[in-house]
Amino acid sequence: MAELLNNYYLQIFTFIGINALLSLSVYLVLSTGQLTLGNAGFLSLGAFTTALLATKAGWPWWINIPLGGLAAAVVAVGLGFATLRLRGIYLAIATLGFTETIRVLWVNLPYTGGSLGIRNIPNINKLFQRFIQTQFDEAPLGLSFSQLANLTVMLGVWLVVTLTLLFIIRQGKSRVGRAYTAIRTDEVAAGAMGVDVVHYKVLAFAQGAFLAGVAGGLTAHTTFAIAPADFAFNKAVEMLTYVVVGGSGVAFGPVLGATALIFMSESLRDLRILGERMSDYRLIIYGVLMMVIMVIRPQGILTPGLFKFRGPAVPSDEQAGVRKERRVRRKGVPS
Repeated sequence: MAELLNNYYLQIFTFIGINALLSLSVYLVLSTGQLTLGNAGFLSLGAFTTALLATKAGWPWWINIPLGGLAAAVVAVGLGFATLRLRGIYLAIATLGFTETIRVLWVNLPYTGGSLGIRNIPNINKLFQRFIQTQFDEAPLGLSFSQLANLTVMLGVWLVVTLTLLFIIRQGKSRVGRAYTAIRTDEVAAGAMGVDVVHYKVLAFAQGAFLAGVAGGLTAHTTFAIAPADFAFNKAVEMLTYVVVGGSGVAFGPVLGATALIFMSESLRDLRILGERMSDYRLIIYGVLMMVIMVIRPQGILTPGLFKFRGPAVPSDEQAGVRKERRVRRKGVPS
């Protein structure tokens, strides 16, 4: 058991959980039919807000991470109103510009470390390890103290992912979820039927930004350093890829996409073909994979129909009447 729960595997699963949150943040915005590349900017807002609060103010991680999500959500409300009339590729370009603006801002602002970013961020794995060492003379379950701390953090991250999935599924069956579906199907018709399109589109932006900000805070506190280059254009495309590959029609799709692509990326780390490391061509492989998915299965791996039980068909009243008439005629009884 100790060999299976080694620190490398535990950190990979923690990283998958954080990226699953990022993919769900994109999914929330896509559920209203808005194509955005701005969640990488919200990710960096959450990460740098959390890192500054931890290194400059000395605040604890359990306060910093929610505040990072809140900061991203507040900015998202303003961005949502500013880009309200944009749709499709125009919205994607505008939100991509926002992501690049935020990245350049971190490079030039004081106290953010320039292009090197912020270092010496308190690591929650180390914090948990010190706490466990104060409680036990010897680590339980046959694990080391570092393994037990990494396992605790990994389970905590996946608990957040599970609660987020439950919230999204529950919201999808509520008035908000039905409004999101109506806006995605036909925004003009939804507005004509009384749906407050402005309110729900901005709400989706804020929800997605909050999730991305929380993921950014987790990223900052599970690594020792962050830099503006970590949140560039390629990160925005990577987040969108998770949703497209996994399936944008069901909440489990983005989580599956993040899990599958990160496993693929890690498996390519030590793979060499003709002396070249395949991990260096990760983005190219992602692009090819997206093209293949778009051709073979454009709806993604998971679709809503996979989670619906198809029982025996129930005939309508008209069909039942026709069948009854046929049975009567076969018996020779006048109808």
